[in-house]
Amino acid sequence: MADHAKPSAPRTPADPAGGSLVVETDVPARLDRLPWSRWHWRIVIGLGTVWILDGLEVTIVGNMAARLAQPGSGISITTAQVTTVAAATYVAGACSGALFFGWLTDRLGRKKLFMLTLAVYLAATAITSLSWTAWFFFLCRFFTGFGIGGEYAAINSAIDELIPARVRGRIDLIINGSFWVGAAIGAFASVALLDTSLFATDVGWRLAFGMGVVLGLAILLVRRHVPESPRWLFTHGRAEEAETVVAGAEEIVERETGRPLPPVTGKPIRIRERGPLGFVTLARTVIRRYPRRTVLGLALFIGQAFLYNSVTFGYAVILTTYFDVPEGDTGYYFAVIAVGNFLGPLLLGHLFDSVGRVPMIAGTYIGSGLLLFGTAALFQRGALSATGMTACWTAVLFLASAGASAAYLTVSEIFPLETRAMSIAFFYAVGTAVGGISGPLLFNGLVSSGKVSQTTLAFCIGAALMTAAGLVEAAIGIRAEGRSLESLATPLSAVEPAER
Repeated sequence: MADHAKPSAPRTPADPAGGSLVVETDVPARLDRLPWSRWHWRIVIGLGTVWILDGLEVTIVGNMAARLAQPGSGISITTAQVTTVAAATYVAGACSGALFFGWLTDRLGRKKLFMLTLAVYLAATAITSLSWTAWFFFLCRFFTGFGIGGEYAAINSAIDELIPARVRGRIDLIINGSFWVGAAIGAFASVALLDTSLFATDVGWRLAFGMGVVLGLAILLVRRHVPESPRWLFTHGRAEEAETVVAGAEEIVERETGRPLPPVTGKPIRIRERGPLGFVTLARTVIRRYPRRTVLGLALFIGQAFLYNSVTFGYAVILTTYFDVPEGDTGYYFAVIAVGNFLGPLLLGHLFDSVGRVPMIAGTYIGSGLLLFGTAALFQRGALSATGMTACWTAVLFLASAGASAAYLTVSEIFPLETRAMSIAFFYAVGTAVGGISGPLLFNGLVSSGKVSQTTLAFCIGAALMTAAGLVEAAIGIRAEGRSLESLATPLSAVEPAER
């Protein structure tokens, strides 16, 4: 039988700092020792598939920019407004949503928030399809991003707290990389939806947003069965509920695998029950207690945010401006890039658990930066066709995608449990505000100039930021592979520090 017959969360008033109750629990060790099973797959499907929605959203808008600006589209808007203002508005909404919902996620729990944030996304996306003027379209894009931003904090924190430490790296990378599955779907869908022989000019783009609603509703149904994070429960005075969730998971996994569970080898931790943390405590924890980790998180997020938001919102403009690719065909090229992006985390993910976080993150960031410098040089000399440019970007983003996914993994691992969702939200919001808003504005401004030298400069800026982030990782990165979350960052409510 599994080693879970006795409760793992006895209470004792032996708090040396005061009268609050102390809980001793082996919940983290029990979760980390579970064999992989269908129970884990249900979590991955229920939570991880939301990135498909994000990829679908961003790609469809980027590829449909020219169609939205055409007469008869049913909305008065220009291509530049779609690729700059709408893109920046979406990212601003995502940053705001990450901070707001991230704060709530640490206070109210992972499950409540990953249901609420998906509902916000669904409502905003559905209403976007009814847009009739630019300002309303921008407003809808803001609230769509608002919901997606909240998903980043709630989902990444829940996944990392439920997935065993030995495979946390590869699973997290694949889940975050699934953004590009949605991007590929969006790219192919945009080809069909832009075909005026199939859909009228004012109908195709509206149906595109309806796709996101349908997929989101399916995810919502699956997500209802994902449990609350036991780690969050026992730090919020709900130790019995945490025990119930873990014991139920152990029974399910043992039944599904048909084998007794391995013994629990990790040491219990002692947690003092405490109330919700305020922003001041969160900021002090992130900045004062872990200054090097703060620098690391910002470097990784700013580099990948600039590169990815620039490419996703602006690659169609590159193809139509410099290679005379018809606007209805840009989706084919973007689909190739999307496949390369997903293959990066899929094929390289296991190396982040075996070779290690630091060499793999530094290598993927620096490698993608160097490849992008090479792409810029070839473009400047006029040596690339549309196919050649796409092949170069596919190689760049094969590495960059694995590194970018690892940025989310990094900040969700290296800060205390009580601040995990807010930490993810903070780095996502700040990094994306710096790189994700400025990226599309600067990148598209340079690309839309029609001057080769200006576009080359845009490529070089992205390459420099990725290379610099990789060097920061090499210098101060954290070796987190195979380690429990509690050993990487002692919970703020721990009575006794965890071993480091």
